[in-house]
Amino acid sequence: MQMSDIEPSSSRSPRPAAGDAAAILVSDADRERTHSYLSAAMTMGVLTPEEYSHRAGDASVARTRSDLDALTRDLPLDQLRSVAADAEFGETTVSESGAQPVTGASGFFGGTEVGGGAVVGDRLKATALMGGVALDLRNVEYTAPVLTIKCKAIMGGIDITVPPDVTVEVHGRGVFGGFDGSAAGSGGEGAPRVVIKGFSLMGGVHVQRRGRAESLGPRRAR
Repeated sequence: MQMSDIEPSSSRSPRPAAGDAAAILVSDADRERTHSYLSAAMTMGVLTPEEYSHRAGDASVARTRSDLDALTRDLPLDQLRSVAADAEFGETTVSESGAQPVTGASGFFGGTEVGGGAVVGDRLKATALMGGVALDLRNVEYTAPVLTIKCKAIMGGIDITVPPDVTVEVHGRGVFGGFDGSAAGSGGEGAPRVVIKGFSLMGGVHVQRRGRAESLGPRRAR
């Protein structure tokens, strides 16, 4: 045997053992698939909105197959697959659950977040005073075709994240601060419209589009 035929052990990539298939890393598509099951489970009443919100958050940061399997192990997947298949992948729609919508989010010298399985109506007021507000609208339930968000950021910040297929309008202004309108644009047919208004004073309002399974990463420093 020649020396060239021997592969140095240090150059070999570690491989999971045959019994460690659950430790295989997952992709965004895998996370989206799990989320579709969780969403169908909430629609069918198998999960409460609170349970859905918690599991959906875990699914968005899952790293391995076992992480995702743990979120759906106790669900009736045979029934959920048919429900999930009926919904177009990644489609944002307007529904009528009858639940009370969130109408305000305030961050006074601190931070607050709205997201997960929250319900939003036709208006939402976001106020950040020397603090921060994070609105993650990717997996909320839209109950009106147009959601108007009135922002007021004073020496603070407001982060708004929307799914890729909604229409976004930005009409705010910044005074010694910023009001980011780069995410403005048209969305898919039938998807809701998000209209963002208001102002920032020595603060900032940031709007971004992100996929449902995409991690937002660490929050920006205030």
